[in-house]
Amino acid sequence: MSRIDGFEPPLHAAALDRATFSANEYGRRPAVEDRYPLPELAVVVPTLNERLNIRPFLGLLEAALEGVAWEVIFVDDDSRDGTAAEVRAIARQDRRVRCIQRLGRRGLSTACIEGALACAAPYIAVMDADLQHDERLLPQMLNLLRTEAFDVVVGSRYVDGGGVGEWTRGRANISNFATRLSRIICKVAIADPMSGYFMMRREAFEGAMRNLSGQGFKILLDLLASSPEPLRVRELPFQFRQRRHGDSKLDTLVAWEFVTLLADKLVGHIVPVRFVLFALIGALGLVVHMGILRTALAMLGFGFPESQALATMVAIASNFFLNNLFTYRDQRLRGWKLARGFVSFALICGLGAIGNIGIASYIFAHDHRWWAAGAVGAAVGLVWNYSVSSVYTWKARS
Repeated sequence: MSRIDGFEPPLHAAALDRATFSANEYGRRPAVEDRYPLPELAVVVPTLNERLNIRPFLGLLEAALEGVAWEVIFVDDDSRDGTAAEVRAIARQDRRVRCIQRLGRRGLSTACIEGALACAAPYIAVMDADLQHDERLLPQMLNLLRTEAFDVVVGSRYVDGGGVGEWTRGRANISNFATRLSRIICKVAIADPMSGYFMMRREAFEGAMRNLSGQGFKILLDLLASSPEPLRVRELPFQFRQRRHGDSKLDTLVAWEFVTLLADKLVGHIVPVRFVLFALIGALGLVVHMGILRTALAMLGFGFPESQALATMVAIASNFFLNNLFTYRDQRLRGWKLARGFVSFALICGLGAIGNIGIASYIFAHDHRWWAAGAVGAAVGLVWNYSVSSVYTWKARS
């Protein structure tokens, strides 16, 4: 690089200018993998309040994967117990350990997807940090993918030799029912499509990743249902262990997420599942509206304008909080954002009501079929409320 009009090139640019290598000279340099061993296996671990499990988990992982070039990627959904800080403290001493901390959103499936996208390893394992998955299965999973024509190797609780450990009878029955239900959308014959412990080839993930819904907490089921071609699966038995620290993440809302995953795979190609949920909650809001209206007129002695206003406010509030809890669970508003979101939702629904009435009145003036005018007006209001609230009330933060 030469000087131009007295310009002195920066030191680093001049150094780069002098550092020219021929193809032969570069070819004699040590290969990248010789200088910095590249991970053959990436273990993706979604976490939420698992700080006390991190070091025991890594100790078991290191013992199980001796002789394997591996890395582990913890994808933490902004735990409040210091999980991300614990992982980073370890990462400063061990380059195999990485942390992705997500702000403003949660979800086991999307955490696994982001972890897989953040690595370059040819093999990707997914497991929990709660020590319930048997890490000793990992070398066998890896060997099967290396040597045989499988796309996914699954740690299975429901093949011979596997088990659910000390689960209560109720939890075991729920799991069995969910497993049978999941086969509606599963493209391959598999005993445990609900397993959260598996290893896959990168090509299998990349073939399905653009079709993944990210709904719910069962990424394996999502992967099997989203792959364009049926994946070649092998199951290995393992005994589900007891959690050592922390609390289980299973609750009624997790069950709801499972239902949304099934719905997404069944009708998501026709209409977005969020829209379906939004519409169902809107229908429930109509029932609430009519109930409040009837109560205010018949029991409280209010006039119709007052009763209608009260019913409208209660219906809008119920729709907002139910949508925040279910439809937008992964973008749930809290604290001050919850109050601000309610105000924006109420304003949006108010404008939607004006549009609903105006369009319905126009149609009724030209076509006196009241039910047709009402249906079109309601549809316009629904689409408006959903579209605008998705942008302004529950802003996508992914």
